[in-house]
Amino acid sequence: MASHIVGYPRMGPKRELKFALESFWDGKSSAEDLQKVAADLRESIWKQMTDAGIKYIPSNTFSYYDQMLDTTAMLGAVPPRYGWNGGEIGFDVYFSMARGNASVPAMEMTKWFDTNYHFIVPELGPDVNFSYASHKAVTEYKEAKALGVDTIPVLIGPVSYLLLSKPAKGVEKTFSLLSLLGKILPIYKEVISELKEAGASWIQFDEPTLVMDLESHKLEAFTEAYSELESTVSGLNVLIETYFADIPAKQYKTLTSLKGVTALGFDLVRGTKTLDLIKGEFPKGKYLFAGVVDGRNIWANDLAASLSTLEALEGIVGKDKLVVSTSCSLLHTAVDLVNETKLDKEIKSWLAFAAQKVLEVNALAKALAGEKDEEFFSANVAAHTSRKSSPRVNNEAVQKAAAALKGSDHRRVTNVSARLDAQQKKLNLPILPTTTIGSFPQTMELRKVRREYKAKKVSEVDYVEAIKKEISKVVKLQEEFDIDVLVHGEPERNDMVEYFGEQLSGFVFSANGWVQSYGSRCVKPPIIYGDVSRPKSMTVFWSALAQSMTSRPMKGMLTGPVTILNWSFVRNDQPRFETCYQIALAIKDEVEDLEKNGITVIQIDEAALREGLPLRKSEQAFYLDWAVHSFRITNCGVQDTTQIHTHMCYSNFNDIIHSIIDMDADVITIENSRSDEKLLSVFREGVKYGAGIGPGVYDIHSPRIPSTEEIADRINKMLAVLETNILWVNPDCGLKTRKYTEVKPALKNMVDAAKLLRTQLASAK
Repeated sequence: MASHIVGYPRMGPKRELKFALESFWDGKSSAEDLQKVAADLRESIWKQMTDAGIKYIPSNTFSYYDQMLDTTAMLGAVPPRYGWNGGEIGFDVYFSMARGNASVPAMEMTKWFDTNYHFIVPELGPDVNFSYASHKAVTEYKEAKALGVDTIPVLIGPVSYLLLSKPAKGVEKTFSLLSLLGKILPIYKEVISELKEAGASWIQFDEPTLVMDLESHKLEAFTEAYSELESTVSGLNVLIETYFADIPAKQYKTLTSLKGVTALGFDLVRGTKTLDLIKGEFPKGKYLFAGVVDGRNIWANDLAASLSTLEALEGIVGKDKLVVSTSCSLLHTAVDLVNETKLDKEIKSWLAFAAQKVLEVNALAKALAGEKDEEFFSANVAAHTSRKSSPRVNNEAVQKAAAALKGSDHRRVTNVSARLDAQQKKLNLPILPTTTIGSFPQTMELRKVRREYKAKKVSEVDYVEAIKKEISKVVKLQEEFDIDVLVHGEPERNDMVEYFGEQLSGFVFSANGWVQSYGSRCVKPPIIYGDVSRPKSMTVFWSALAQSMTSRPMKGMLTGPVTILNWSFVRNDQPRFETCYQIALAIKDEVEDLEKNGITVIQIDEAALREGLPLRKSEQAFYLDWAVHSFRITNCGVQDTTQIHTHMCYSNFNDIIHSIIDMDADVITIENSRSDEKLLSVFREGVKYGAGIGPGVYDIHSPRIPSTEEIADRINKMLAVLETNILWVNPDCGLKTRKYTEVKPALKNMVDAAKLLRTQLASAK
């Protein structure tokens, strides 16, 4: 009876690691304190899996920031700007790479495939001197062993590591990252040898890039790498783990014939087509790690269905070679349902967080071995039955309204340049207008007021008064800095998705369902369990109040349907696009209510539009089509003089720029400050963009305060490729996570930079 977990959340059931990291970064606790919290978390995870009966327990999936950054440290691939002089990499260099420091910026961060997790992108080139500089994988293996747990050490595979890297600044864009394979494999060999020496009998290489569309030279790199490692891994069982999609036939052929590899892991939740490949042909004598428990959602597994899949696989690979596993690391799901004491009982029975998924994996493995836990299985059947028939899930009126959308493509009648003219007559903005993205810093006092109001310790009257005071402060501050289009600062909002989900039907919220986004930052995705509708207006009260405090335009702030979808745990009993259209209709009602109440600029954030993009080209057009359509549904009914903004994050824009133009927003602001060049190159290559555009002029993810000159220099770079009359000046994201001591000087410098350039442009005329 064999069971395996690909990886596990690191933050802890109550975000213990988050608080320990932030305390360490703030200088309030020592490195030893942080290491102690981390060691306790690792121990409890290993113990939990041991107690659950898991046979193949992973180690080295823990990280203080990110597993790709851990690999960069292991390989000693530290960019020169961090002044590292060799030796074992410590916290100072490690966290400088992740977060930047007073003198140098952080490394770029980007999405891990199509998840909401972000990794730190390695910066490589022909001159990098790789060296074995972090012994974390071996140390953690030994740590588990000392606790009596024999684990499978997990490493990011060498080929995926290189394919997910980028050429460093100053290195030719065309530089072949795979040409470095020969330089990093010797370090992998050192790590493997040390692990063997420490007693490891298995090793897991995560090679998720195998599910991507790969040119043949990239595929050959896998063959080359594992042939090169073959003699080093001899005597070990080697598992190659893939996840997030089915594996294309060509990649499957390469993977199944790799030298020295004894086991193959597949995501059979998102990769149902892989089943056909396995049924067609599976290499004799190799282990199959079957990922049947979903690592990316929070729904209870359909155990009966999984069991029949496993039984079919057992017939192909043999009883002793089949291992029950998760579809991917459980990093992408919430930690433990045990901490959800307030969640509705019926809905709770439909769910499984990471800790419950470990039990599901074990229950399936036992059932395969003929020791089926009847009680566990029948409770699972009951939960599935109640979810299917629940009236809370189904709302006929919503289903009808969404079905009726199919006939139109919901475009605004007038084209964007005519709309911008009409809006300018009404708004009368200067060139290079300034604005911010929406949120202002959330102080401790503010969070306390919201918390106490939620706990009914503060009356509604006092709560409204406190929020009103905060909005007034934010409005005054923006007027003082002479910002052109204002925001109310969102003091009443905890999170850009949760705030709306709490006011829409069909959503439910966990108390501790946190998931790591990057570093210490966690998000708590809402759970969409049923049909979505908007019982009453959600933001009109606060937006109208804020507009009454100023004569400048006040932006209404909404989160778009695609972002709400992509940042939630979505029901898996209907196609995603159906849920998205339902959300779009709810947001449309809100947009029209804001307009009726005198709000003339409305921002509908689609920060996560690109996050839902399928990994493979063949599936992308369909997704982009319904995602962009959903956005247009929200604002197709407003007047020409109402200016629709949208904001997008960390997007590799280049490949979806035509879809972005097709969204037909009046103004788009973009989070790009960690990868300026990439974004601007799209426009350099001649893509015609006629709407307003505000590429972020400074990075809010770092505490650094950019100077006026630095911002002006950035704006100038943008003016080289964008028309003066469409460029907006703004930070690259909301300011919620920053402190006022950082925000005030940064915004002042931003407005000063815009004014400086207005003067220069006027005199140049």
